[in-house]
Amino acid sequence: MFPIDLRSDTVTKPCAAMRRAMAEAEVGDDVYGDDPTVLRLEEEAAGLLGKEAALYVTSGTQGNLVSLLTHCGRGEGVILGRETHILNFEGGGMACLGGIMPLPADDPSGLPGIPEMEAVLKPADNVHFVRARLVCLENTNNRRGGHASTPREISERAAWAHDRGLGVHIDGARLFNAAVALGVKPADLVRDADSVQICLSKGLGAPMGSLVCASRAFVERARFWRKRLGGGLRQVGIVAAAGLYALRHNIERLAEDHENARKIASILADAGLDVFMAARPTNMVYFRAKDVPSADRILEFCRRERVVFNKSAPDTFRLVTHLDVSAEAALEAASVIARAARSA
Repeated sequence: MFPIDLRSDTVTKPCAAMRRAMAEAEVGDDVYGDDPTVLRLEEEAAGLLGKEAALYVTSGTQGNLVSLLTHCGRGEGVILGRETHILNFEGGGMACLGGIMPLPADDPSGLPGIPEMEAVLKPADNVHFVRARLVCLENTNNRRGGHASTPREISERAAWAHDRGLGVHIDGARLFNAAVALGVKPADLVRDADSVQICLSKGLGAPMGSLVCASRAFVERARFWRKRLGGGLRQVGIVAAAGLYALRHNIERLAEDHENARKIASILADAGLDVFMAARPTNMVYFRAKDVPSADRILEFCRRERVVFNKSAPDTFRLVTHLDVSAEAALEAASVIARAARSA
């Protein structure tokens, strides 16, 4: 019996059809720009997001870092939410490798508000302050419960940034979750962004890979940064084929993950647990135990029952649904967690 794995939507395994696509992929040398499968993937991703071009990279973290390094020079600043993945979970790459200074703004609703961004934007003509160059927005926002931000919310912040001469990058690792949850086209969510990173291994089921989508000129500059970071790969069409399969087959089905998350949240709430879901939820459920020892007991109980998930804080858990968790498995997991909470 395999465990029900709710640690992340990155734990999925390629299905049989995806594996066949990988095995049959036509390949070349991507550093020379002649891997036909990578070229098709980049073209389809750019078209899906309404951008001129795309660049295949190894991961979402690399895609975000390549984008920031392309936008910013050393000593320049990036306005971004305090709860964003770039700030909290990417190893400080922007500072370590780019000399880029984060300018964190409060993001209680998933995105920094304009007043919050105004508060951290300093006068460019004052020598005491770092000069901001970029605004980064995350959609969906992981730490805010997988909250999906609307096209209007994105556009308002992009307009504010552009009016002040700032670029806009969207960390869209789970952008397709947002699009499906809101019933909009992915391109509608990034229309006003100068660059966007989308992840193929979160929710979409590919074993690896992300894409940076932007103008053709931006992508060519980003390609140089990818090389500098060691991200130039050779016959990578084998895994790019998995990305193509994911874009063609696994976007609309994300609605199933959202529904499974909703069902889990409902069962846990009925069991008396302190459950948190975003105002516009997607595939994540957060819940809190009454104290840290209880949280540890819940985690151990569930692991014995082969239901696995992670803490996001000493007394708080995150559950993430994905294509390898069926509706039946979601209900079973919720039942196990409810029993664990009662016994804790």
